[in-house]
Amino acid sequence: MGTEVYLQDNSVETDIKLKKFLRGEGADLEALQDKKLKGQLAVREVLYGKSAKAAVKAEKWLMPTEGGYLEAEGGEKTYRIKQLDIGREVDVSSLKNQYDIVLPELGPYTLDFTSSGRYVALAGRKGHLAIIDVKDLGVVKDFQVRETVHDVVFLHNELFFAAAQKKYTYIYNWDGTELHCLKEHGAVLKLQFLKNHFLLASINKFGQLHYQDVTTGEMVGNYRTGLGRSDVLQVNTYNGLVASGHSSGSVSMWKPTTSAPLVKMLCHHGPVTALSFHSNGHLMATAGMDKKIKLWDLRKFGVLQTLPGHAKSLDFSQKGLLAVSTGSFVHILSDLSGSQNYSRYMGHSMAKGYQIQQVSFRPYEDVLVIGHSMGWSSILVPGAGEPNFDSNIANPFGTSKQRREKEVRSLLDKLPPESIMLDPTKIGTVRPVMKKKEKLTREEREAEMEAAVAAAKSGPTKKKTKGRSKPSKVAKKRQEGVERAKRPFMEQLKEEDMSIKKRKTMSEDNQLLPKSLQRFARKKTT
Repeated sequence: MGTEVYLQDNSVETDIKLKKFLRGEGADLEALQDKKLKGQLAVREVLYGKSAKAAVKAEKWLMPTEGGYLEAEGGEKTYRIKQLDIGREVDVSSLKNQYDIVLPELGPYTLDFTSSGRYVALAGRKGHLAIIDVKDLGVVKDFQVRETVHDVVFLHNELFFAAAQKKYTYIYNWDGTELHCLKEHGAVLKLQFLKNHFLLASINKFGQLHYQDVTTGEMVGNYRTGLGRSDVLQVNTYNGLVASGHSSGSVSMWKPTTSAPLVKMLCHHGPVTALSFHSNGHLMATAGMDKKIKLWDLRKFGVLQTLPGHAKSLDFSQKGLLAVSTGSFVHILSDLSGSQNYSRYMGHSMAKGYQIQQVSFRPYEDVLVIGHSMGWSSILVPGAGEPNFDSNIANPFGTSKQRREKEVRSLLDKLPPESIMLDPTKIGTVRPVMKKKEKLTREEREAEMEAAVAAAKSGPTKKKTKGRSKPSKVAKKRQEGVERAKRPFMEQLKEEDMSIKKRKTMSEDNQLLPKSLQRFARKKTT
């Protein structure tokens, strides 16, 4: 009896997962009259069913871990649960992700994770740069550059990172050795790296946007935004577009091969302070000085939800949680129902009122790292990270040999800048052929002219005073309207007659030539 119940439950669970992997509802084969089409669709439906079952099996064995969320009992609210309460319930390895590093003289700190989440690069405003291995909290390298640092970003792996310093942008390796000084970028305020295209994007204090290929050193694009100083820059990993927020309240989206933005949308009635993209590429969160946080659907460029509040920094997790920082507080918003209606999920306040500079979720972990005025901190956020990682994409436990192989593979798979577009699904599709307009015959054109003349003759006339509505003047105006309606048709007929006459004279000239030279005569164009 127990075995039968287990099998029944297992089959129900399999059916639920099958629905997730099937491509919508199947075709209604009974309604089809064409036998050939009916047979082809039946074979295709069978293949879809087999692929869905294979995906369910693969998920069962290759993705055994499931993500979890905070669940409150009774009337309790999840956002009232403190980090101390979470720390008492989790295991020892997870508890290591709760810590505070206090460096009061070097902040505020900005940070960036590698795609695997294994390493984090930290940059203090007073010139402190560091790479930390978050697996064991070991310091790989830290050094002092003795000048202001605005931002830091990893390049294609943890061996190289770029730092936006007071005057120029520099590229370092993880031993702290300076490799390049990128003078063309100017005084950069914000950096982003496009991993699939190996492009370093930056925006400086004059509002200039630069794209540089880090494999060849070529400057792919250098454009003036024309919207003033900006320190808000974010890349959409779905299509490779770079979005910048401006003091006018607008957000513009750029690609490296065009000097004008692909999209320019007014998001706020005040300067944009932060923006972030969901991993699916269709959801964007923006915050402005008008004390509003807005969620946008980028498929129709419409507002999905407007929340009250100001934000200094925004960040989406892999599972869709949204971290919002303001002052010394962090709020985590969640969409557990999947209806894109975000509500308050968790909250955290910094000790002693430390002012938060940036928040960033750690990939493949339920961890949020906060860079603030006195150092950086790490808190636990259940349900934030993807529980199963693909070692071909990002391996937190990869060896140096695997890292070298991945670097070579990613260079071979490098995408050209032209592949960045608003809808990447168009790549590989065939452009539809535009049908040429069929030329009207002479009779059809004359019929159109007669209809236009009749419309001009029977059109209403304005009644005017002081003798301007005399029958003679009305007749004169009608005649002018008829001539105006005839003019475009007469011009077309004149052009046709001229081309026919020209063709005729050319053929006559060719006939005058001797037979041996006629093959060199100009052929008439078709």
